[in-house]
Amino acid sequence: MNVLVRKDAYFDSVVLMLLSRELKGRPGVRDAVVAMGTPMNLDLLSSLGCSVDDLAGVTPADLVMAVDCSDPALAAATLAAAEAELSRKQPAVAAGDGCAPREPSTLDGALAQMPGANVAVISIPGAYAAREARHALDRGLHVMLFSDNVTLEEEIALKEQARSLGLLLMGPDCGSAIINGKPLCFANVVRRGPVGVVAASGTGLQEVTVLVDRAGSGISQAIGTGGRDLKNERVGGATMFMGIEALAQDAATKVIVVVSKPPAPAVAAKVVAALEATGKDAVVHFIGLSRAADAKPGSRVRHAANLEEAAALAVAIAEGRACAAGGFTLSVSEIDALVAREVAGMAPSQRYLRGYFTGGTLADEAWLVLHAANGAVYSNNQTDPSFVLPDPKVSVGHTVVDLGDDVFTVGRPHPMIDPSTRTERIDAEAHDAAIAVMLVDVVLGYGSHADPAGALVPSLVAAKAAALARGGYLAVVASVTGTPGDFQGFAQQQAKLEAAGVIVMPSNYQASQLAMRIVEAASAQVGGAR
Repeated sequence: MNVLVRKDAYFDSVVLMLLSRELKGRPGVRDAVVAMGTPMNLDLLSSLGCSVDDLAGVTPADLVMAVDCSDPALAAATLAAAEAELSRKQPAVAAGDGCAPREPSTLDGALAQMPGANVAVISIPGAYAAREARHALDRGLHVMLFSDNVTLEEEIALKEQARSLGLLLMGPDCGSAIINGKPLCFANVVRRGPVGVVAASGTGLQEVTVLVDRAGSGISQAIGTGGRDLKNERVGGATMFMGIEALAQDAATKVIVVVSKPPAPAVAAKVVAALEATGKDAVVHFIGLSRAADAKPGSRVRHAANLEEAAALAVAIAEGRACAAGGFTLSVSEIDALVAREVAGMAPSQRYLRGYFTGGTLADEAWLVLHAANGAVYSNNQTDPSFVLPDPKVSVGHTVVDLGDDVFTVGRPHPMIDPSTRTERIDAEAHDAAIAVMLVDVVLGYGSHADPAGALVPSLVAAKAAALARGGYLAVVASVTGTPGDFQGFAQQQAKLEAAGVIVMPSNYQASQLAMRIVEAASAQVGGAR
């Protein structure tokens, strides 16, 4: 490996990951990594062949560029190209009248340009994130802390500081929010309306908000908490409770929706009690927790069984009407016809489902649907040790995999940004004659790839063609988390999938249910043939 280190040169990780991908695509380059010198990235570089001497003295504040190719001249040229690209991305200094304002490099500089700002979004290495968050709070700003690798002690201290100042701290590791109609980080363009959301899960927040929008209603505020907020008893749901209190005081919010993976039981009870205390109607969905019975008679807190039901209940309550029973949007006969059509051409060997997800919460929801029905679904996020994938990079039997998990994103962007993590997995497993159904999510909105469906379709088409060549048929089921306002174009994304023979369902829950029905029918067909 040819290595170049630039001391004290910080760049956003997404910029570096996309540059790494671009360099790896150059002729003659076997591998390339451009990354900050964090311990995780140094381990990756060492595994790729970088020597101890190459990485000596490198710190998380340093930039490392490494290229693997046989031609030294090509390696030098590739490193020079990387340097030139990064120099181009550095903001130019304004010099004289008529020049554009210099991009601020500090919080104080940003406030000088935007004195009316009241929210700071912080996305820097975790070692420095808490300091900047404290500074933002001291300046009277609400904080969305996108950074991860913030210590538990720092998180607790920041949330205590925020509460003492009457400010909201979302995060750390908070990826989605919609504040006063403005999407922050990974979020969708949704209409304003009476439903307020507090969610510990990013794609869970996105799925609920887009389904509320699709039902003709809208979002007052959508507040992210970060994944550790409810799961860790010491944090104790601090942001969740601040978010509930904020929505309780918000005149525009008629119904509050809470979405989270199961918190500690004591915290869960406190969340429900806090919702009761608001005096407003509320809907709760603790993902992966068996559905709780609705609270005592007269309670204004309802419990939803899935993300789609959470959105539907919230809209129905806001509109003062009963919520229709859950299930498929299509009629029973239409679903039966779809299932029969999809299994008709399958070979006897086809019996397994493979779910390839970019959204972690959507993967969890799909796994819950399928595992509850089948009882034998493997996953990298499994809670049952018997069904944890031995190798997360290789599917076994029925598998639902979250490709945004840390094991897949070391040194490369999240698959919602760079879909190649998922397409490479599909390409690698397309030869498996046992696959009957592929289940995928397509997540639109700010932060996501400009054309996620377009990036996914070639691999799905190739997988379907491979099944056909073997004498079988591959069913592919998808959902699209997005709205017509998202820049990728909801209708265009759905059309690309359908043109490739993909069945697009109205929600991740319905897509998972249909995929399960197809797998069950395929298994029954094989059993009947015996």
